[in-house]
Amino acid sequence: MKAPIGIFDSGYGGLTILKEIVNVLPEYDYIYLGDNARAPYGTKDFETVYEYTFQAVNWFFDKGCSLVILACNTASAKALRSIQQNDLPKIDVNKRVLGVIRPTSEIIGEYSKSKHVGVLGTTGTINSNSYLIEIAKFFPNIKVSQEACPEWVSLVESNNLQSAETDHFVQLHINQILGKDSQIDTLLLACTHYPLLMDKIKQYTPEGIAVISQGKIVAESLKNYLSRHDNIESACSKTGNRQFYTTGNSADFNDHASLFFGSSVTCEPTILG
Repeated sequence: MKAPIGIFDSGYGGLTILKEIVNVLPEYDYIYLGDNARAPYGTKDFETVYEYTFQAVNWFFDKGCSLVILACNTASAKALRSIQQNDLPKIDVNKRVLGVIRPTSEIIGEYSKSKHVGVLGTTGTINSNSYLIEIAKFFPNIKVSQEACPEWVSLVESNNLQSAETDHFVQLHINQILGKDSQIDTLLLACTHYPLLMDKIKQYTPEGIAVISQGKIVAESLKNYLSRHDNIESACSKTGNRQFYTTGNSADFNDHASLFFGSSVTCEPTILG
């Protein structure tokens, strides 16, 4: 039986990924789940993030999904490998769970002429060193510097995009990462919330430095993946339907969602664990 593609995030940020995926692959059906009740994931340890993410993956599988995208850098960094290597072979060899770190790492080197890249992310993503490891696999000659920006998610979720506080913390972390390596010519936004700060980030980033968000990269990577895996593609339904779920307050989710997705959504509440 055909089923939607599952899109998971710890909260709202994955909607920026889903928005780009829908733009590239509008004919498919999608189920989005935000674990808002337990967000943020960025400050949680590996074991907790794995436990929560695995619960979400099983939730999607119960919905019939054959393909789940972890549209969350922290979940991709802390849970994806264990789920792919240890859990999926026991559950169903025909199921797939993909993340956002690998497709971004596969292509980020093509943006940099100096071969010096900066990665901006949550504390959890940065501490995992996942981008250092993955980028080195594809571009061993690239120097990667990292900067954790723990305040940025809360600034975005509070819709506090134009305040003096936002200016302060954006400028602070841009200056800090560029201070680590003066040859950086490409900054990767390794958190799905950060594209909403794009104008501020560009304001404090010197000219000549590219700022790259993940949505379009992940969307094109998914399109390519489906074209190469007919068994997975054929299990995905195509009626252009979108469903939204949250473990948090549904009214609150609906209020915030348009900021990330670009249009209004109506979600249903659900429970994990």
